[in-house]
Amino acid sequence: MKNLLILICLLLIALVPVFPRQSTPADSIYDIQDNVLIRTGDGASISAIVVKRKGVTTPLPVILQSTIYVRSRDVNSLKIAVDNGYIGVMAYTRGKRYSPDEVFPYENDSKDTYDVIDWISKQPWCNGKIGMYGGSYNGFTQWAAVKKLHPALKTIVPYAANRPGMGLPVENGIFVNPNYEWAFYVTNNKELDTIVGNDRPRFRKMQQAWWEAGTAYRKIDSVDGTPNKYLQRWLQHPAYDTYWQSMVPYKEEFSGITIPVLVIDGYYNDSQLSSLYYFREHTKYYKNNEDYLIIGPYDHFGSQRGGAKVLNGYEVDTVALINTRKITYEWFDYIFKGGKKPAILQDRINYEVMGANEWRHASSLDKMHNEVLHLYLSDTRKDGRYQLTERKPLKRSSFYQEIDFKDRTTYYNDYYPDPIIRKELDTSNGLFFLSEPFKEPVIVNGAFSGEIKAIINKKDFDLGVVLYEVMPDGTYFELSYFLGRASYAKDITTRHLLTPGKIEGIPFSNTKLVSRQLSKGSRLLAVINVNKNSFSQLNYGTGKDVSDETMDDAGELLKVKWQNDSYIEIPVLKGHKEK
Repeated sequence: MKNLLILICLLLIALVPVFPRQSTPADSIYDIQDNVLIRTGDGASISAIVVKRKGVTTPLPVILQSTIYVRSRDVNSLKIAVDNGYIGVMAYTRGKRYSPDEVFPYENDSKDTYDVIDWISKQPWCNGKIGMYGGSYNGFTQWAAVKKLHPALKTIVPYAANRPGMGLPVENGIFVNPNYEWAFYVTNNKELDTIVGNDRPRFRKMQQAWWEAGTAYRKIDSVDGTPNKYLQRWLQHPAYDTYWQSMVPYKEEFSGITIPVLVIDGYYNDSQLSSLYYFREHTKYYKNNEDYLIIGPYDHFGSQRGGAKVLNGYEVDTVALINTRKITYEWFDYIFKGGKKPAILQDRINYEVMGANEWRHASSLDKMHNEVLHLYLSDTRKDGRYQLTERKPLKRSSFYQEIDFKDRTTYYNDYYPDPIIRKELDTSNGLFFLSEPFKEPVIVNGAFSGEIKAIINKKDFDLGVVLYEVMPDGTYFELSYFLGRASYAKDITTRHLLTPGKIEGIPFSNTKLVSRQLSKGSRLLAVINVNKNSFSQLNYGTGKDVSDETMDDAGELLKVKWQNDSYIEIPVLKGHKEK
């Protein structure tokens, strides 16, 4: 029996995840505690790292990062907090690193981060004041943390924050594929499965095989051969229901977030819809907010790092490149030490104008523009294109389009901005509407919106709208796009099917904000299309859960009559001086 107990103990020790301890030279100025376990209110354990400066006994403000990503470089970011006069703490999602619990992305971060903040606030080295920062998932955890605001949390600085259920893995009601392997990457082990995470050929092959076979989206993991239990969990919630709403602040809950917020984001950040949703809702529900936004020509990673010289082939304006880390700690010094606000924060909205090589500032998102162009889809042709005109049509007409969902040779809706600048577009499908040339310089400044009216012969379809600048030399510069499911256009929490044969209005507004200097002679081009490609769910229009539809549900061709009183609204800033 004694030998058996010894064997069991040895086996248990062998099963404990082993991580390389952070090596600290004997003369290091840092006191690193890298194996902290914090107990949550429901009995789970959160793995954390605490870094302090040796010899400092005075309680200090704490800078917290909360993340699902376990990386060897994490301690270095905590040392930066110490170098700036703070204590650094990194807390990992339940189930990660030394936490023995099972990991469920997004589901426990709100309550767990609250408990972590509570634990930190009670430590003798904390002066009762805590700030948070970080990007992507780390941005999500900050908003999750303030769903119920802890009194010790004094500010958050989210970059490119995710919003589960509305961004990834779902965009305006459509499940999208580019992040499919992410669940394996963050859950296969206690750290990160970089082998699977970097195996793009495997998942491209899976995506193409699923597309060609016409298999139900719910069975896409069977095409790969490895069950994706997290995707299956998410597919049970196609609407933005209470499952998703429970993860982050929702509606009136934003009024309880009574702390200053600094948001950093990018025009070409895939999760911009998520990040700016939080910003808009907080400024809407908490009127006394002290919220600031910095936004420029950055993608998801550039939003966190301050940008790159070249973005999807576009040479970014030199003034757009910023030092995100420096700005973040200047903000913390402003909040915790009475320092000056970062110089870039000249007003609540601080944005770089692409093509003008300048930063501009506004008191609100609405104040970015001084006019809204209201443009209709005209059946009048000019220069080989339908017109995008300010004149409301006097007589109703329509534009006819057919889509064969059984056909796998043609992709519809080429919306993704890579490259941002193109010499030509694929005009084999979709409808193209071109405006008159601008007679003076203008800045497209904000998020475009509109309402597409259509008659279809089915109960649903997925809509794509892409907005371009057509420069005087004929080059196309992608400004923004909308991708969304028609049946969720009016209410993202409840699906409302369309009535075949009836004119249906499909309003859209959840598009990416952009700021771009257009020169005299430039035009706007709107491309309207049905979304049909291998990069997302395929909506066959039966009215069933789209995840359960297969090629057998394709039936007759989708027949669309796009109505000419459809319109788009584009916010612009006029009367400025072009550099």
